[in-house]
Amino acid sequence: MIAPTTSIGARPHWVLLQNPDTAVPDGDGGYTQAPAPLAPPGMFAQVRPATAKDLERVAAGTVLSMASHIVTMPYHPQVTTKTQILFGARRLNVVGVASPDERHVETIAICAEVVA
Repeated sequence: MIAPTTSIGARPHWVLLQNPDTAVPDGDGGYTQAPAPLAPPGMFAQVRPATAKDLERVAAGTVLSMASHIVTMPYHPQVTTKTQILFGARRLNVVGVASPDERHVETIAICAEVVA
């Protein structure tokens, strides 16, 4: 049996996951995209500040200088670089996604916090 590397007890935060919905004309010649919840829309995750060591380990070979958080959660196939993670009153945009060893057991999302 393949087990996740992050235990359930190490995932204390409830997060909501959203992707952009279908583009809808806004009446002025442009389009708007409202966020749509994923299925399932939420789960418990580990949310922690990103360190340089984390980014070197998870995102080797890419430049992610704007990453501010690492979110580790059970595998979710709909999480992409278009996904937003809502964490309390905070919003994190996913800038990179990894699945350790490509086993589809765990998703590691490298995120940048949106400051309004």
